Formats: sequence, C-alpha cells, structure tokens
Amino acid sequence: MSVAAALKAARAAGVELALDGDDLALKAASAPPAPVLDALSRHKAEIMALLRPAEDGWSAEDWQVFFEERAGIVQLDGGLPRAESEAQAFARCLVEWLNRNPERSPAGRCLVCCDREHAHDPLLPYGTEPNGLVWLHSRCWPVWRAKRKVKAVGALKAMGITRPAGFPDDFGKNGST
Repeated sequence: MSVAAALKAARAAGVELALDGDDLALKAASAPPAPVLDALSRHKAEIMALLRPAEDGWSAEDWQVFFEERAGIVQLDGGLPRAESEAQAFARCLVEWLNRNPERSPAGRCLVCCDREHAHDPLLPYGTEPNGLVWLHSRCWPVWRAKRKVKAVGALKAMGITRPAGFPDDFGKNGST
C-alpha cells in the first residue's frame, strides 16, 4: 500500500493524524483496522514528512482539505457529478500550488535559455512583484509554463492529490487550468 493509499484508508476509517513533536499521533473514535495501522506504521516517516508544512506553509493534509472542500462545493452547490467535481478541484489545486510556489529569476537573463535581452527578442516579466518575477523571452514561455505544470502535478501527487482520469493535459488553450 502506498503512502497516499495509507492516508486515504486512515481517513476512511475515521483516523485523524497529527504531529506530536517527533512522533505521529493518531486519534479515532474507535480502534482502526489492523491493516490501516500496519500501513501507517510502515509509512510513518513519509507521513510525518507530509504532515510538516512545506515552504509554502501548507502540509499535505492542508492540501487534502483544500481539495476535498473544493470538490464538495462544486458537487453540492454546482450539482456536478463527483468525477467532474474532482477534476475542477484538481484544477484549482494546480492554480493554488503555482501561486504559492512562485519562481524568481534575476533581471536581465531569461530563466529558460539564460540569454540576455535583444532588441528583436525582449525579456518579459511573468508573475507579480511581491512574489517575484520570472524574466523570459516570449519564445521560452511555453517551455517554462509546461515545466511548471509538470512540477505542480508532481508536487500534488506526492501529497496524495492525483490527476483525475480524463483530466486534460493541455490545461486549457489559453494556458490556464
């Protein structure tokens, strides 16, 4: 059983997980099934790493809650089927991860090709000033954006939030999710 599957099984069994210093604390209304406890024990170190806040201030548990809340809102308020609700929640998680994990680059050099600005190929800023700017040539932007999306999908997957079946790889024709 993977870490994500162990966490999902624990949640389904009503187990709440938390960090208690250097230990993993479990809280449940009743004793969890033995296979759940075995899986949690086997993946204890990885689970603890997921529960610790990352550089963006959110733990894997925070991301799971964010995903579930978004899926529930879309499903209940929007009346959409669960699969479509999860696809929209995943898209929202991607956007949130990208916003919480900005990249920065020094002015005067393209982050992708490391070349300088040229009269025929200016460097353009992407991002917002408080979070940081990435300087890119317009021809380098698609490569950078694709790599960022792959990185976001991988980070979410590591936290147990996987791309729903049928989720488009193109992330929208205008570059958004």
